[in-house]
Amino acid sequence: MRVLVMVKATAESEAGAMPSEKLLADMGRFNEELVRAGIMLAAEGLHASSKGARVTFSGSHRSVVDGPFSETKELVAGFWLWQVKSMAEAIEWVKRCPNPFEGESDIEIRQVFEAEDFGEALTPELREREEQMRAQLSGSH
Repeated sequence: MRVLVMVKATAESEAGAMPSEKLLADMGRFNEELVRAGIMLAAEGLHASSKGARVTFSGSHRSVVDGPFSETKELVAGFWLWQVKSMAEAIEWVKRCPNPFEGESDIEIRQVFEAEDFGEALTPELREREEQMRAQLSGSH
């Protein structure tokens, strides 16, 4: 199963505070462990929401709001995409992660939908188009 592991933002990360050299080294070692274990598929840190935008949909209407966004605890500062055997395995890996910030931190784990999760709504034609797109993506890297 794939999971998205999200490091939640803090007031400091939203203010643009950069990680220390020690934290970068510790996270680097942790990421190397994930790679050696064959778990990590992707990982990135994100700039503060002040450099972002949010698009809100209401029927066919779209509106854009530029950051920063006020609810820091709802924002994401970085993420990993992992391939794990179970949610329990993902939790065990997160518990080994260095604290991403000086004080309190939250890391959220969410399962990624797989094609079979959509049942009959994902018709054979739609499944084939999805597989073609994924093959094209993997060939472009």
